[in-house]
Amino acid sequence: MRLQQALIRDKRIENLSLLAASQTRDKDALSEEGVRRCIGELREKFDWVICDSPAGIERAPRWRCAYADLAVVVTNPEVFVGPRLRSHHRAARLQDHEAERGERMEKFLLLTRYDTVRAGRGDMLSIDDVLEILSIPLLGIIPESEEVLRASNLGSPVTMSNAKSAPARAYNDAARRLRGETVPMTIPNARHPLLTKLFGRRAA
Repeated sequence: MRLQQALIRDKRIENLSLLAASQTRDKDALSEEGVRRCIGELREKFDWVICDSPAGIERAPRWRCAYADLAVVVTNPEVFVGPRLRSHHRAARLQDHEAERGERMEKFLLLTRYDTVRAGRGDMLSIDDVLEILSIPLLGIIPESEEVLRASNLGSPVTMSNAKSAPARAYNDAARRLRGETVPMTIPNARHPLLTKLFGRRAA
């Protein structure tokens, strides 16, 4: 099957297409040359090629990192995730060595499911804790919100199901920063309509 035949165009967004990864027990079915060729062809057709990849150090994620221009590390601040954050850090360091061009890869942190009240009680890691562990510039903070679950149940991105919700605004701000726009870093509060400004953060 040709790449063009494997692409699935989103019915809601005209310029968005999806390419599902094959599900197989044979991890060797995906070759480095195949990944390189696939990403190369996609670059010719799209402005952005986004590869969703686990945080592990298997060969497939490493290959995708090797041909990427930048990486967005997505994690949440739950206390039990602390050790896993260090795993993310190891994977991020690995990307530096796996980058095909032999240079450090630009990396950003997207913090999801953040709750200011729980963080204040010490029930989850603070933003400072996460930044200290990962040492990656902060791209955005997505608040804990029932809107995300509601959108998932509807089978729709929260940015489309409720564009005015706190998580939708936070995702849009993060996307704008990724495009190079200067957007003030804030902590959108899902419980109140106001935005709490976040001062002193390392923003992308």
